[in-house]
Formats: sequence, structure tokens, C-alpha cells
Amino acid sequence: MLSMMPFGFLFSFITFLGSLLSLSSVHWLSIWMGLEINMMGFIPLLIYRGLTMETESSIKYFIMQALGSSMLMFGSLLSFNMSLSWEVYQQNTSVLGLTLIILSLFLKLGAFPFHFWLPEVMMNISWLNCLILTTWQKLAPVFLLTAMTQSWNYPSTISTLFIMAGMSSLIGGLGGINQTQIRTLLAYSSIGHVGWMAFCALTSESALKIYFLIYALISICLFANLWISDTKSFRHIGALKSENPKMNQLTLIFILLSLGGMPPLLGFAAKWTAISFSCAISSPALIFPLLLGSLMSLFYYLTLLFSMTFSSSMTLISTNFLNQPNPANPPLSVNTLLTPTIFIINFAGAFLVLATISLSTDFL
Repeated sequence: MLSMMPFGFLFSFITFLGSLLSLSSVHWLSIWMGLEINMMGFIPLLIYRGLTMETESSIKYFIMQALGSSMLMFGSLLSFNMSLSWEVYQQNTSVLGLTLIILSLFLKLGAFPFHFWLPEVMMNISWLNCLILTTWQKLAPVFLLTAMTQSWNYPSTISTLFIMAGMSSLIGGLGGINQTQIRTLLAYSSIGHVGWMAFCALTSESALKIYFLIYALISICLFANLWISDTKSFRHIGALKSENPKMNQLTLIFILLSLGGMPPLLGFAAKWTAISFSCAISSPALIFPLLLGSLMSLFYYLTLLFSMTFSSSMTLISTNFLNQPNPANPPLSVNTLLTPTIFIINFAGAFLVLATISLSTDFL
């Protein structure tokens, strides 16, 4: 493990550097270069353990990201052909070039209609790579989408993007039903949240920043919990590797409910922020597909809660009947601090965000 530290530090630095280069650039050529550097730094992180399934996922990821980069370059060339400038903030640009650039960003985000690759990639990689894929790898494309929609005013294109954002939320809700693998479920949850991020990118940059920060914070808590407990599927939740499995189960379901937007948890504050910022700009009817997708997500999270409770009760009954205690797992001291931290973040953070939004609204 120690021998992998320089390797991981190097390619993590390359991954973060590529995204920062794209975010700080105003030319499509340097943006494309930053996205390529980011991809080349993240792929070695996917395959560092040398597992066959991870290699397969990295190849799928490389193919989809290379396709997105090709579309981005082709669209920027069409835009340059009309305006003779690589600037992102251009009013006079090719509609076909604009369409290709937007589709390339949606492909890199894993949003509708290019959502199919994300569950296939996430189901075979490590928890740390899942965290990076669902948070940091979305940072540059979603904020580039914000920059484009603020500078290029095409009503027909904006309406299409609202539809694609709503469909991403619905796909995220429908795809997670009847899933047994936690990685696949979280991949569909990420697709649903990408729909909310795209909606915020079309309406308010401030809402997007708040939503992305809250989503990243909840994801860090979730994947840290899953990594420590070494959980792969729902049937393993009853045998979590922790000194207090019941508390670990409760913490996990609270994070999932917060990710789904259950009030009064932190995820609800993110969705409330997106709704409150967007109602003054766009039609409230555009939020309906997003809310419907979130309700579907809450449905299977609550179903998971009931199944976890039932399976835990049956495990306890069978253990007492056979008079065989569960095998002792080594205590994890990290979990002692992680559990109360997650509860504080999910409850206190939600009230803090909502209070800040209400104060800023009253001030304005």
C-alpha cells in the first residue's frame, strides 16, 4: 500500500490539474487540453490494483471520454470557423458547433441521453475512484455548461437542455429501482443529481455552486462509510465491519436519505436551494420532472430502509436460535468519529444552509 502512494499522488495531481486548467481557461483549445490531461490522470487510478474488472471499466471510461473530447474539438472547430476565435464567450457561433459542444459535455457528465456508460464503469471500481468519478470529474463539464448557457442565448437550445436535465433525473429515479449492487444504485443516483446540476447550470450559477458543494459533501460521507464498512451489496449490510453495526446501518441509511433529498437533511437543503433560485428565473413546471425523479429515488431508499431493518431482525433471530454469535470483526477507530460527524453534517448543515439562504433573500 505504501508503494502505491507516490503513484497515486502523481496521477491524482494530474487529474486535479487538468480540471483546474479547464475551469481557468477561456479558449476551447486549452479547455480541451485540460479535459484530456484530467482523463489521462484518472485512468491510471482506475487500474492501479490490476484487476480485470477494473481494466474493463477503465477501457469503457476511456472510450466514452475520448468520444466526448472528439465531439468537443469538432464543435469548437465549427465555432472557430464562423467566429475566427477560440473564445468561449462568443455570441456569433455555429448552431451545429454549439450542439456538439453541449452533447460532449453531457456525455462527459454521464447525463441523458449518454447515461448508459456510468453504471457500467462504477460497478467494478474502488470506492475512492467512485467518489472521484461522481464528484470531481463532474466539476469542469458542469461549470463549462454554465459558462456556455450564460453567454450563448438560443431559446430552442435552452429548452432542449431543460428537457435533457429533467430526463436525467427521471432516468436516475427509474434506474435505481430493483438494484441490488450499491455501486450501480449510486451510479443512477449520480445520474439523477446530474440532472439537478444541469438545471442549476441553466438557471443560476450560485445555485449550482451550493448544490455541487452539498452533493460533494454528502458523497464524501457516503463513500467514506462504505469504504470503512467494506459493503458491496445490500445483502452485506447486515454484516458490516464495524464495532457498532446497528449504528453503522443507521448512518448509512441517513446518508442515502439525505442523498435522495429527504427533509430536513442536508440533501433537501440542496434541492430547496435549486428550486428557490430557479423559480424567479424559469417556469415552475420545469421542476416537475426533477421532483418526480427525486421521489422515485426516495422510494427505493425507503424500501432499502425497510429491507435492512427486516434482514437485521432475521439475522438476530437466527443467531440467537443457533446460539452462534457473529464473528468478531476488528474495531475501526475511524468509525467512532465518522458516525457523529455524519449526523452533525446532515442535520446541522441543512439548517445552516436554509438559514443562510433565507437571510440572503431577506437582504436582497
